[in-house]
Amino acid sequence: MTPTLVRGSRTRADTRARDWAEIQERMLVPLYEAVYDRLDVGPTTRLLGLGCGSGLALLMASARGAAVTGCDPDERRLALARERLLPEPQWGAPARRRARAELRFGGPVRPADREGTPFTMVTALDPASPCDELRPDLTAAARLTERGSPVVLAGWGPSERCATFRVLCVAARLAEPRGHTVRSRLSGRDDLEELARDAGLRPDGSGRVACPFGYPDMDSAVRGLLSTGLFDPAAEATDQHQVEKELAEALHPYRRADGTVRMENVFRYVVARV
Repeated sequence: MTPTLVRGSRTRADTRARDWAEIQERMLVPLYEAVYDRLDVGPTTRLLGLGCGSGLALLMASARGAAVTGCDPDERRLALARERLLPEPQWGAPARRRARAELRFGGPVRPADREGTPFTMVTALDPASPCDELRPDLTAAARLTERGSPVVLAGWGPSERCATFRVLCVAARLAEPRGHTVRSRLSGRDDLEELARDAGLRPDGSGRVACPFGYPDMDSAVRGLLSTGLFDPAAEATDQHQVEKELAEALHPYRRADGTVRMENVFRYVVARV
């Protein structure tokens, strides 16, 4: 049976946010690049990123010339995004061009609260964000976006194509005894399309992208996966030490002779229209 996986309450939140930014977030770069290439993100793009995390996807869009707005419910990740996109000028250092960026805690603003031109693209590219939490944000984002503009949703591909899926099953198994729920976009064939339709959007194509998870050592692999928040309910149901121990054991088959850890994964994305 497919486990449901979700970001639960965080422990050691500051460390987790930094581990996400420095270890785990870069694993999704092939997904970001594929989406931006397909939709020709550039200087005319006004992008709204839902669940923008520590801002790597926004930074990549900004490097293409796009104006970016990001929102996220995690204040610590958002602070790291602010460091990347809106750094404070350093005294005596050469002036840097500031990105056309806005960052906001929580979800998208209501139309009455927002001034300026509407967005031309919306993305929700964090597969750890659960569908039931994302749905109202998608509906709100659609009201802020030009008619006909793309909205891109991403999730895990088929379980048989995602080596990390077997590792994530540890989180579901450990969380289950106390009734904790662990949910993420571990996608069935039409899950993303159904999410789009529920938000009033029209599906208009899809794609798959190889996103291998590669780490220099076992410690980095454990820290990176814990930073997703998907193991937090397991830690609440058992204890942190047990989760780390069983996670390392589940990763053992993917450890190479040189000590590196690598898991092959495929992610799926859907393009919908407002």
